[in-house]
Amino acid sequence: MKFHVPDMSCGHCTAAITEEIAILDPAAEVSTDLDARTVEVTTSQTDGAVIEAIKSAGYEAAPV
Repeated sequence: MKFHVPDMSCGHCTAAITEEIAILDPAAEVSTDLDARTVEVTTSQTDGAVIEAIKSAGYEAAPV
């Protein structure tokens, strides 16, 4: 699943998002693209759960 995270702009942002997703699902694979401001996640969790994890990191997210 892929999400647009408009306020993701630096390594700190990606680290915070990755950390929150890892709390949700330690087995998740997370790939970030700062230029496109997207996060791609491979997980058994729902889109909604991943969006909530990204929100917990302090960022808004929308499915792409």
